[in-house]
Amino acid sequence: MKKSVQLALLLCMFLQYSFAQTTSVTGTVTSAESEEPVPGVSILVKGTSRGAVTDLDGKYSLEVPAGGEVLIFSFIGMTTQEVPINNRTVIDVAMASDAEELSEVVVTALGIERSKNELPYAAQSVDGEKLNETRDPNFINQLSGRVAGLNIKSSNNLGGSSNVVIRGSSSLTGNNQALFVIDGVPVDNSITNTNNQATGRGGYDYGNAASDINPDDIASVNVLKGAAATALYGSRASNGVVVITTKKGSKGFGVTVNAGVTFGKIDKSTYAKYQNEYGAGYGSSFYNADLEGFDPNIPFYYYGDDASYGEAFDGRMVYDWKSVNPASEFYQQATPWQAARNTPVEFFESPVSTSTSILLNGGTDKGYYKLGYTRNDQEGILPNSRMKKNIVNFSGSYDIVEKLTATASINFSMNEGLGRYGTGYSGLNVNQSFRQWWPVNVDIKELESEYFATNGNATWNWSNETAQVPAYTDNPYWTRYENYQNDERIRTLGYMALNYEVTDWMDVMGRISLDTYSEIQEERIAVGSLDPSNYSRFNRNYKEFNYDLLMNFNKQINEDLDFKGLLGGNIRKTQINSIDASTNGGLVVPGLYSLSNSLNPMSPPTEVESTLQVNGVFAGATFTYRDYLILDGTVRRDQASSLAPENNTYYYPSVSGGFIFSEFLNNKEVFTFGKLRANYAEVSNTAAPQVLQDIYYKPTAFDDVPLFSMPSSKNNPDLLPERTKSFEIGAEMTFMDAAYGFDVTYYDTRTVDQIIPVTTSTATGFSSRYVNAGELQNAGWEISAFGTPIQNQDFSWTINVNWTKNKSKVLSLNGDNQNLELASLQGGVTLNAAVGQPYGTIRGRDFVYDTETGQRMVDEDGRYMVTNESNRVIGDINPDWYGGINNSFTYKNISLAFLIDVQKGGDVFSLDRWYGDATGIYPETAGLNDLGNPKRDPVTNDASSGGIILPGVDANGQPNTTRLDISSFGELGYAPGTNPNSMYVYDASYVKLRNLSISYSFPRDLVDRIKGVQGIDLSLIGRNLWIIHKNMKYSDPEESLGAGNNQGYQSGAYPTTKTYGFNLRLKF
Repeated sequence: MKKSVQLALLLCMFLQYSFAQTTSVTGTVTSAESEEPVPGVSILVKGTSRGAVTDLDGKYSLEVPAGGEVLIFSFIGMTTQEVPINNRTVIDVAMASDAEELSEVVVTALGIERSKNELPYAAQSVDGEKLNETRDPNFINQLSGRVAGLNIKSSNNLGGSSNVVIRGSSSLTGNNQALFVIDGVPVDNSITNTNNQATGRGGYDYGNAASDINPDDIASVNVLKGAAATALYGSRASNGVVVITTKKGSKGFGVTVNAGVTFGKIDKSTYAKYQNEYGAGYGSSFYNADLEGFDPNIPFYYYGDDASYGEAFDGRMVYDWKSVNPASEFYQQATPWQAARNTPVEFFESPVSTSTSILLNGGTDKGYYKLGYTRNDQEGILPNSRMKKNIVNFSGSYDIVEKLTATASINFSMNEGLGRYGTGYSGLNVNQSFRQWWPVNVDIKELESEYFATNGNATWNWSNETAQVPAYTDNPYWTRYENYQNDERIRTLGYMALNYEVTDWMDVMGRISLDTYSEIQEERIAVGSLDPSNYSRFNRNYKEFNYDLLMNFNKQINEDLDFKGLLGGNIRKTQINSIDASTNGGLVVPGLYSLSNSLNPMSPPTEVESTLQVNGVFAGATFTYRDYLILDGTVRRDQASSLAPENNTYYYPSVSGGFIFSEFLNNKEVFTFGKLRANYAEVSNTAAPQVLQDIYYKPTAFDDVPLFSMPSSKNNPDLLPERTKSFEIGAEMTFMDAAYGFDVTYYDTRTVDQIIPVTTSTATGFSSRYVNAGELQNAGWEISAFGTPIQNQDFSWTINVNWTKNKSKVLSLNGDNQNLELASLQGGVTLNAAVGQPYGTIRGRDFVYDTETGQRMVDEDGRYMVTNESNRVIGDINPDWYGGINNSFTYKNISLAFLIDVQKGGDVFSLDRWYGDATGIYPETAGLNDLGNPKRDPVTNDASSGGIILPGVDANGQPNTTRLDISSFGELGYAPGTNPNSMYVYDASYVKLRNLSISYSFPRDLVDRIKGVQGIDLSLIGRNLWIIHKNMKYSDPEESLGAGNNQGYQSGAYPTTKTYGFNLRLKF
């Protein structure tokens, strides 16, 4: 017992002595340039493992053991400092930027972090705060104009999909969308739109699955462009990768709250304008009818087709559509024959949207955590349209024992949509009426009043005076409030990982990740609509598991040679199932939307189930010699369950080299950094299971006999993956202590073994079959440049410029086949891939051109001559080049940032003008001719003649002088034999003010007066504020049907929405 007491006393004395030998040091780390606190700075007691990390306010606290004399402060992009302690207990440090270290850390393939200076391939990053400045619910749209080589095409639909293509389309018929990866976890970006929607024949755009990503959770986005950068991801990364790094917690505890509201208004320059001289129908439409209660001396007006090629407005009293509706307040009342006071522009609403998020984060020396919640409520520009999004995310990391760290992340989101916009040539798309078939005497506000007053489908085009049934078009308010859709997607994605530091130069990481969601889409057509009543429901479930094992090596072999390596494997398991069912023949009970309410027995539902497993192993090595020579190589081997056993194994090699020539330059202040790089790589794009095996379809039964049928295209179990071969060279330089710099890249990418359908003999029971054939090339230049022309204590200006020129070319197809039709579209045009032409040429009927002058030819009636062939190349969907200019200005506590987005060239066919000119909607179809007479007056041989003279030459090559009579419907626009498709192909160039934000950070001395508050920022924000230049009237040339390969086509296009608002951010 005595010995125990003595030992206890000795232990207490030892502990007391030990504690007496430690010193507590605190302080704050700030930026030498901005004087702002720097979170995340590592502080280490030199010669020991004792350290700390600064919190969100740049503060730290550290116990210094006996003998500790120097603190080492280090942070990426700043000069490492060694500061003597000198018996001080408070040490504040101002850290200066390091020009050489300032190049950002890039998250590369498989989540591996590397300095951009040592990368031998092209990659470009965007800061998450910059990306979210204007609070766009879909962050994908905010990438537009910010990254060279990345082409974003957004839709003006509420929650619509965005087309995300890097360095052009590489697959003729397959998926060309970039892969999205979050913290090393691949994220599904599927689009579930129907084929009818994709080809402009109606349907809804349900958006990209990647839009579920929470913008408030993004720390940075890195775009890996070429095959050398993405080869380690395997077959799914052949189109480039968008790598997203989320925010992490830090030591201490902090809370950040964002609350914002935006107000929308349509950009009228992107919407139709209407002539106001002629009314509904074709030709003479006044008539008298003997109906009880109506004045026989006042004529009725026959609307006929939904056009505006009728009688000229003269103010006479007439009975129109409202007059014959017994439920209308205008029943049996006459109104003046005149243009509507309220055009369809007044149909659009001014949406209000709100966004609220809260982020809690904290940590200790052992780990960190982050918990966030975001709620977005978004209204659309159409009546009865809105979206709601709720997102909860958590991530954390903890050092379980020395050298063993566990990390985990979970993201849960629930998206709800109501009243998405109908698209294409469909009655569910109100713009199909407003832009193509519209009587300009119909007042949109009167339609609104009639709908809400009668709660019925009151419309202008009754089939006759007494049968109140629409002949062509539903009341647009009926369409929006009765024939609407709704959808919901619930998604969970996340991962768990363990990382063990085996030695100081090797660690092992094991990770399991999950991406799963279920979605439901419901569509309805009400009883009383023009089309038969209907209800349909689509359910889809998606699951993907990834299992990763990765070993990382980082070893200094000798004084001259550094080695970084990786070795690993991946198992990917994907399961998708869906069911699509619809009522048949109408609904029994009006307003009851249920499959059991089908009038007739339902057709069998369409059920699809697919499973895929890909097993991959990979390795990579990077050697750096004396900090100026870099050699990098990777290889991956995949084995896919979707391919035949003899074809299911394939390899992806890459080799890259870099030469940092600035190591040999003396004047580092002027020539701070310079690098040349080159690489070659091969990647593949695996065939979908649906084109490998023939699948039976079950159509409607014949009486009681069930039927099964095969598809029209013969699938091919022997298909190989499409293979992309990529070569790239580039150069990077920074100047003046990294205040200026540029990155230029040339690439040449060729995809062979394209998976395409080819025509086959119908004797086989099929009309086509899938084969491996064809080669598609993309070659181009990318330039990104930055500069900080001004930077001092109070004011700074930074500019970033991106420019891309991509040229695609179809090098070959199958055998002697010279053209592959990609899509057949309304209006008689097609999208094509033709040998020797760019991918995505628009074909249709063209003008006949004079061989000597090159001018358009007219016939003896003064009408344009049109080619007999309907397959002339009349356009190219690819831009000549595109880019962006991003400016940021800071003056004391005020910052201003704006982005100019530019596209030069590219073509788009407008079905809106194709039909709209024929139906007489647009101002160009009316007005006065060169003689000062109404264009639509008949042609005569005197000065009172109507008609127009089309520019061109006659059969003798002489300038056209023959006046064309356009008094009849169809002489303009689509009518057969009158005008070619090429007349309605427009230049898609634009210059846009994409984003604008003005922010004010409240002064520190003011914020410190509010207990618990660490920072207050107020921002004024705007999106799509101004189309500075465009060549396409009445539309946004960027508008499309949605994501996918079918671009360069507009039908019932929606106007762009200008968005204004503010955001308040509080830090606690």
